[in-house]
Amino acid sequence: MKAGERLRAALRPARQLVVPLLAVFSAFVVGVLVVALAGFNPAKTFAALLDGAFGSWYNFTETLVKSGPFLFTGLGVAIAFRSRSFNIGAEGQFYMGALAVSWLGVAIKGVPSIILIPILLGAAFVAGGAYGAVPGYLKARIGASEIVTTVMLNSIAVQIVSWIIKGPLQEPRHFYPETAEILSAAKLPVLVHGTRLHLGLLIGVLVAVAAHVFIYKTVFGYQIRAVGSGPLASEYSGIDVKRNIILAMAISGGLAGLGGAVELMGVTWKLYQNFSPGYGYSAIAVALLAKRNPLAVILTALLFGALATGANSMQRAAEVPAMLASVMQALVIFFVLAYAVYEEGFARRRSNRKRGVDRAKAGAADTVGGAGASND
Repeated sequence: MKAGERLRAALRPARQLVVPLLAVFSAFVVGVLVVALAGFNPAKTFAALLDGAFGSWYNFTETLVKSGPFLFTGLGVAIAFRSRSFNIGAEGQFYMGALAVSWLGVAIKGVPSIILIPILLGAAFVAGGAYGAVPGYLKARIGASEIVTTVMLNSIAVQIVSWIIKGPLQEPRHFYPETAEILSAAKLPVLVHGTRLHLGLLIGVLVAVAAHVFIYKTVFGYQIRAVGSGPLASEYSGIDVKRNIILAMAISGGLAGLGGAVELMGVTWKLYQNFSPGYGYSAIAVALLAKRNPLAVILTALLFGALATGANSMQRAAEVPAMLASVMQALVIFFVLAYAVYEEGFARRRSNRKRGVDRAKAGAADTVGGAGASND
């Protein structure tokens, strides 16, 4: 390997960080301008945000708790993206996982936590996976756009939950539009006394590691990545493209479903309307900011958890309206998506230029060869 190639290989990890850091920095700069134009003190506002997210041990644990749903849904979307499938349905899959737990967490009685918790997590994975496999199947078999089908399934999931919590699974008094609280044995244990930090965080980290191993160290993971890199080439090499699309979408949905289960079992203990404030949609930015790397999703999920926790502190300490706090989160999502689109377009143009140069060289070689043959 030449010295230049070794240098480029050594710098590749650093280059991978440039776009995510640039997106966060851009969001911060524009956020400062927005806060200032709205008539608030930017220094006080962002100091409140940082204090709310990391200012104390309790605040930090709240940031970790808020990061959980972003972690699971971000992992799910990242896996789907690896197969070049755009799973916009993590929101609906998140709801399906929570719905499975809200039902079984009340129905299964007399079972100890050590057995019941894995059963509920498995059921949530299956429920979310099945909901994710549907658009995967439609894409693989009839070419239906997974973007359209997943968005439609999100709306269906919300409507199903709305009907369930007002009907079959409504709490016993039938007063509130929510399900009954799950059994104590179904609740995730708290890791740190005096906080809400629960076992779900550890589960999420382990799942991220498992997802990384699956994608980069297994045959199935290699096939999913191959399908994402080049479906036609993968098909010619003997890889079942359709099966891997369905598999990726099913795993993606299962991970999002796990997120719904962990949030319900560790935080809310019941299902209600607006259970998710949009975790499934934010997951797209989480996955893109992490460059679709499962381990990097841990860090990007922490960033979004910090924004969610800090936004509450901004409203209280800096008296910033709730809408402005939401704008700060939206700016990060916007710049993440904008830079991801730009980077993809830049890579495509560079690839096209390289192919053009290669074709030009090949044409020149043919011309020279033809001239030489004529002289002979």
